[in-house]
Order: sequence, then structure tokens, then C-alpha cells
Amino acid sequence: MFIGEYRHTIDSKKRLALPVKFRRELGKTTVITRGLDNCLIVYPLKEWKVMSDKLGKLPSSQEEARGFARIMLAGAMAVNLDKLGRILIPDYLKKYAHLKKNVVICGLFNRLEIWDVQEWETYKEKMERGVGDLASKLKELGI
Repeated sequence: MFIGEYRHTIDSKKRLALPVKFRRELGKTTVITRGLDNCLIVYPLKEWKVMSDKLGKLPSSQEEARGFARIMLAGAMAVNLDKLGRILIPDYLKKYAHLKKNVVICGLFNRLEIWDVQEWETYKEKMERGVGDLASKLKELGI
């Protein structure tokens, strides 16, 4: 299980070291793709299989479903962790997530999210201000 918030930097060769505590669970190859709210998502292969199966079953006759599947699947790329636990982030994904040098890696149960540090701080502040309202809405989901 992935949890926590970690600050890292992208080096001059566009590599990002993933937190040591996550590397075993991620394995040697992982999948990175576009996430929601202008972040990137990193999936272990087994979790990517679950997600891609769901995306593949979306009805291609519905425009929104078609578009979401395209963004997630066409944007995905398998990446290998090197000996130091680094991955290479493709330019098109760096651009999508507005990544510069400093990033935040968030552990979210079955996946990681990668955020530009400024984007993350802005998003986090917004969510923290409304956490009470959000919690009451989630009651409907049993949380």
C-alpha cells in the first residue's frame, strides 16, 4: 500500500527517483500516465492491468467515455526503474503536469501521483479548506 507525501527533484536528464519504500511494490517496470487535476499517475503493473481493463470496457459509443479512455491509455507509457529507483518521465507528460524541477510524490493506496510542488500546494490548500464539506458528502459513500 502506498501512503504519504514525498518531495523529490527531477534531474537534468529528466529522471525522477521514486521513494525507496515504494520500489519493491512497484517492481522493475511500472506505468505512468496522465492523472486528473494535472498530475501524473504511476501504477504498478498489476494495478495498471486492473485500470486498463476497466478503461477498455468503457462504451466507445459515449463521447465522454471514449475521450477519457483515449487520454488515459494513449498517454500511458511503461517505464523501467533503474538501479537507483529512477524513472524517465516523457516530455509530453512533464508538459501535461507542468512539472519543473521540484515535485511531490503522493502515495494513494494502489498508485502514486506526481505533482509539481506549486500545483500540489495550491490543490492541497483548496482541499484542506473544504475538508469538512467534503467529508459530509462522502458520508453517502459510507466513509
